[in-house]
Amino acid sequence: MIIAPSILSADFANLAADVKAVEEAGAKYLHIDIMDGHFVDNLTFGPNVVKALRPLSNLFFDCHLMVENPEKYLQDFAAAGADLVGVHIEATKHAHRVISKIHQLGMKSEIVLNPGTSIEFAKEVLPLVDSVLIMTVDPGFGGQAFLEETVSKIAEAEKYRKEHNLNYQIEVDGGINDQTIKTAKAAGATIAVAGSYVFSQNTPEEQIKKLIEASKQVEK
Repeated sequence: MIIAPSILSADFANLAADVKAVEEAGAKYLHIDIMDGHFVDNLTFGPNVVKALRPLSNLFFDCHLMVENPEKYLQDFAAAGADLVGVHIEATKHAHRVISKIHQLGMKSEIVLNPGTSIEFAKEVLPLVDSVLIMTVDPGFGGQAFLEETVSKIAEAEKYRKEHNLNYQIEVDGGINDQTIKTAKAAGATIAVAGSYVFSQNTPEEQIKKLIEASKQVEK
């Protein structure tokens, strides 16, 4: 299972050191939460942070756009060095166009679903994306508890992938720790985002190792 630490919960004064620590501990992705203060209440990073971190890390930069009209920002994130851009199905009227543009810019694409949004709303674009992100908390802030009712949606996404011979990854984000990661993997998740669990401790590298070991305990 791929572990994607979220820098939303990192120490912003020592961001480069935190990124280096989780990379050396075995993380493969870096999850970067982009919030505009409109689609969600919080306000966080922009492409300049991606650009600043890019020379410092070989991690796969997984940029989660919690913004209105995400199509406006795709070029900037591609130029900054994003490897993948995730857009909320709820944030755009033109999901197909956005996904196509992401691919044209040389990035992988991800469609994101809030806890209250059914898989049904995304089925038309599932054959087009590289990844599906199931939010396991309501987006906007770190430190929330994993919503158990989202487990069935993870399982539904995996079932649909198998039935239609698709290859997208299934990512989960919110309330991930060394116990909920097992639940998510058992349901079909292949990528787990973890923020506060990793960075609320003084040793984020040890937290990454705990998540890796916990995920290995579930055969899938």
